[in-house]
Amino acid sequence: MELKTTENQRMIADMVRDFGAKHIKPKMREWDESQEFPVEVFKKLGELGLMGVLVPTEYGGSGFGYTEYVTAIAELSRIDGSIGLSMAAHNSLCTGHILQFGNEEQKRKYLPKLASAEWIGAWGLTEPNTGSDAGNMRTVAVQDGDYWVINGAKNFITHGKSGNVAVVIVRTGEVGDSRGMTAFVIEKGTPGFSAGRKEDKLGMRASETTELIFQDCRVHKDQILGTIGEGFIQAMKVLDGGRISIAALSLGIAQGAFDAALAYSQERNQFNKPISSFQGIAFKLADMATEIEAASLLTYQAADMKNRGLNVNKESAMAKLFASEVSVRVANEAVQIFGGYGFTKDYPAEKYYRDAKLCTIGEGTSEIQKLVISRAVLK
Repeated sequence: MELKTTENQRMIADMVRDFGAKHIKPKMREWDESQEFPVEVFKKLGELGLMGVLVPTEYGGSGFGYTEYVTAIAELSRIDGSIGLSMAAHNSLCTGHILQFGNEEQKRKYLPKLASAEWIGAWGLTEPNTGSDAGNMRTVAVQDGDYWVINGAKNFITHGKSGNVAVVIVRTGEVGDSRGMTAFVIEKGTPGFSAGRKEDKLGMRASETTELIFQDCRVHKDQILGTIGEGFIQAMKVLDGGRISIAALSLGIAQGAFDAALAYSQERNQFNKPISSFQGIAFKLADMATEIEAASLLTYQAADMKNRGLNVNKESAMAKLFASEVSVRVANEAVQIFGGYGFTKDYPAEKYYRDAKLCTIGEGTSEIQKLVISRAVLK
């Protein structure tokens, strides 16, 4: 097993740190308070090639693999989980779905705009009454000649309002039929397609989350990704890769929380010595560091397997499950190490704490990851 960091990973990590210090840190508290989605930041990330990390150069992307992708997300999330989340959703879900299942015409039409961040991408599977139970989705497309007419709603959609294009999975067959759903790519401005309510969230507040509304939305058959009835199957394959990105997101948040707690423990004095010298704090730091290292190994293992074209269904679920739960535990301990200051917005611990929880929910809850893993080991 090759564990050393590559030159590309080091280059990306340094680039992201420099970018974050200049363009994210000065305003991230303001964005968090106002729930502003900083589109201009993502345009700049596009200029750096980070909005099309996995997209081949022939379509305007960076042409990197999953190890570089994990590094980019983790380093962004180490600074601000909201920015890491939006970057991951744009790359893995919308862009990734088109890259994996679009035809050549669709790839050439959409990927260059997404890779450069000229366009921001959204992806819609979840509905108000069907989270993990996607088979019972109520957003329906009915064929009308060369068009499909879509009615219904999606919720918890990243970039639902600001996105320029969305990949949406809707029902075209019977309820509960895994081959009764189809993926469409729909551009902003299409009549009958609009954004609904924006969610007021606990954390990840600078990453926009809204509803998508469809009211007699007519979409041409050329906007179908793959073939009719493959939408759910495509979505599950997209999520295999997407879960690696959420593991990376979790890893970055955990590392950021740890960095803050470690520095504070060495600066904060009680009884005339730094609190890091007390075993109660030192042992917390030891546990945090060990769990982060384990989460990193699981995440990079899944990324390496994905690069080699192997089935990562189990490994991506394991990485996502473990890294997300570690992120919550580490962020919780960071608040504890900061003590009363950890409960205030003058220090960074509370934001890591709020942001971390989403990682155990988005792109499949921890319980769903356990279901995926258990099915794999019980085969």
